[in-house]
This record gives sequence, structure tokens and C-alpha cells, in this order.
Amino acid sequence: MDIPEQVVSFLTSRRLKLATAESCTGGQIASYLAGVPGSGACLDVGFVSYSPSGKAGFLGVSETTMEKFGLTSEEVAREMAKGALRQEGCCADVAVSNTGLADAAPEGGPPAGTQCFAWSFRTGNSELFTFAETRQFPGERNDVRSAAALYALSRIEHYFNQLPRAQREPSQRTTP
Repeated sequence: MDIPEQVVSFLTSRRLKLATAESCTGGQIASYLAGVPGSGACLDVGFVSYSPSGKAGFLGVSETTMEKFGLTSEEVAREMAKGALRQEGCCADVAVSNTGLADAAPEGGPPAGTQCFAWSFRTGNSELFTFAETRQFPGERNDVRSAAALYALSRIEHYFNQLPRAQREPSQRTTP
């Protein structure tokens, strides 16, 4: 079973729905899941917000956060994931976000291939638990984007398992 199939199986078995908030991957995370039969049971919504104005306007990323930490930062990724879950009409329990560089950055910026991720989980009492990390992927532009999208998906179950036990149990969840 490949990564997208594993994620669809995992989310479906736990009655979880996913939202994506993507920048560098440009919708590839959602696209990988949509390619799996049965993904409609677990894929809620996907946002592609490539520009700073898109991140601020659609996902609620603070201008201050972008200025202080830069677009390629865990802080921006965290706000993207949380922002996706807070959108009206979003019924997801889990959001994954990605922001980064597929090509070389301007001088003084992060190295090419640097990707920042966040995974945010909405619990039964609507509390958000968010995890973030940064990775660097080798290769050409589209190789980096593909690797980042698959990596983002591959860590959903890992971070779900980091939640407090009571928050992970489907019996403790309320359906949105």
C-alpha cells in the first residue's frame, strides 16, 4: 500500500476528515489523496495559498508572522493549518499545511528544498493541537514538491498518535 492509500485507510478508519493548506506543493497533497478510491470519505477541503496575500486573506496568517519569521517558516505553516480548520464550511478534524522553497532562495534565504510543515488536529472539544517541522528535500523543483507532499501525508498518523489518548479515541470525538 502506498502513502496516499495508507492515509485514506487511516483517516477513514478513524472517521477523520482532512483539510490541506498548501503553498509550495500547490495542491499536490490533496491531489494525491483524491487519486485514491474512497478518498471522498476523508478529504474535506483543500486551500492553495501561494502568495502572502492569499495566506493572510484566506487562511488568516498574520502579516506580522510572515514578516518576522518569513514565508518559509514553521510559524507560518502552523497558522496556515490552524486557519484551514477555522474556515467557515470546513468540517475537517485534521489539517496539514506546507510552505517552502522548491528552487533556490534569494541570497540569505533558506536553502533550496527547504519545506515547513504543520499538522493541526481539532479535538472533540474543538481544541487545536498543532505540530510543526522543517525538512530539506533534494532534487529538481517538481521532485521537491512531490517529496514534500508525500512527506506531509506520511506524518499524519505519527502526529495523531502524539495527541493525548483521550483526544485520539473516536468515541471521544464529536462529529462536526
